[in-house]
Amino acid sequence: MIDLINISKSYTAKGVKKRVIDRLSFSFPRDKNVAILGPNGAGKSTLMRLIAGTELPDEGRIVRHGRVSWPLGFAGGFNGSMTGIENIRFVARIYGQKTNAVIDYVHDFAELGKSLSLPVRTYSNGMKARLAFGLSMAIDFDCYLIDEITAVGDENFRRKSRKVFTEKLPHARIFMISHAMNQILEYCQCGLLISPEGVWYFDDVRDLIRAYETSNKARLAAQPAPLSS
Repeated sequence: MIDLINISKSYTAKGVKKRVIDRLSFSFPRDKNVAILGPNGAGKSTLMRLIAGTELPDEGRIVRHGRVSWPLGFAGGFNGSMTGIENIRFVARIYGQKTNAVIDYVHDFAELGKSLSLPVRTYSNGMKARLAFGLSMAIDFDCYLIDEITAVGDENFRRKSRKVFTEKLPHARIFMISHAMNQILEYCQCGLLISPEGVWYFDDVRDLIRAYETSNKARLAAQPAPLSS
């Protein structure tokens, strides 16, 4: 469904250039849901944004076979000066959807009420995430990208989100980043382990989780002892 062809990505902070992804080539299986695990700062979310197209690689190409969502909950693409409804209408037109139907769906799902008529710049981060998630669910994608989105909202909203998301699964694939291993086991069959040392693919998600937990223990063991306890 998605092919990574020799992609690299770097960022510069305080004059220091850090290469997060280095000449990575990989073709994801088309019949499995994929987990992406690794320590904080290893490049998981960067890879997700590259797959979505919200960021471009410095080098290489990404080939997408089918319609790929933006990372669920990612609100960076909203125009802050436009209202929630105007943003919904704009995205619906891009994807060739019936605008009124999408607006109605997001209105019911995101539970933002009259705030949909306000500029998005007035929204809290949680409100933006609910808008982005509702808009993602209003459009049928071939592949959904999930980056810890199940934590958005109160318990009722999370329960509703899981329900509608599960309804999408028979007709779509997912890429998931999560620190909740029970969610990884529930939704994914295979995955990538990303670390500063490199990237590894595991065809069985249970092997992936074991490797991830082992690498975490080794990383903790390599840290110096605390100054006090």
